[in-house]
Amino acid sequence: MSALPSYAFGTAKFRASDLARGLLVLPRNLVLALLVLYRAIISPLYGDVCRYYPSCSAYAVGAVQQHGAVWGAVLSTWRILRCNPWSKGGVDDVRPHAHFRYDLTERGFVVPARKD
Repeated sequence: MSALPSYAFGTAKFRASDLARGLLVLPRNLVLALLVLYRAIISPLYGDVCRYYPSCSAYAVGAVQQHGAVWGAVLSTWRILRCNPWSKGGVDDVRPHAHFRYDLTERGFVVPARKD
């Protein structure tokens, strides 16, 4: 399992006052929780076999963080389809969302941005 790139982590904290606004990012965080479980349990069994950096699962984490559960899943699926023995591989980072309006926690989950 490769390490997540530094852009996949932040310093934000989820506060109880963010609960109502946090419902909008619940699907995104549920998918991120599944990806964290996959990276902790299943990914180490395969080892480093991905031809790209970051690995396909790390790419999926970044895609879901930046683009949401649905579009992040589409981007991740396209990446997995491109990762095959005949591809060159290389560095393939997730393009940041042009209007990303959330913060990331230390564990990589998404929380609403605070203005204070």
